[in-house]
Amino acid sequence: MPKPDPALLDPARYPFSCRIEPRFGDLDVNMHINNVAMAGFLEDGRVRFHRASRYREGLVGLSSMIVSIGIEYLGEAHYPDALTVHTAIEQVGRSSHGLVQLVTQDDRIVAFSRSTMVTVGEDGPALMPATFASQTEEWKLRP
Repeated sequence: MPKPDPALLDPARYPFSCRIEPRFGDLDVNMHINNVAMAGFLEDGRVRFHRASRYREGLVGLSSMIVSIGIEYLGEAHYPDALTVHTAIEQVGRSSHGLVQLVTQDDRIVAFSRSTMVTVGEDGPALMPATFASQTEEWKLRP
């Protein structure tokens, strides 16, 4: 994945953010938060975003899965300062939606991610939950 467009590196464009505290065990031998832990923070941010946006509550009889993800590590993150994961919808389809996420620590950008989530039923891709689909504009990346 090429380096993200600088316009995507502005936290003010993201309608949702959450703070996550790293653990000492998230560090690598260089005392930086390791890449696997950063992927976990992005995952946690997506889950919290989907709870806030009501996506999760509409998944009765359905599930969802990541079908594509790319992570750009743009800076070093350290223990013990909290990370802020910013999340926004980038695009919406019938059964999928694309998310962009930005991770900051002490106002420094440390990671960027772009992912695609698909809503899945018994027979494969399914329409996304109506409770979520009806209000995606509220959660989209701001101009």
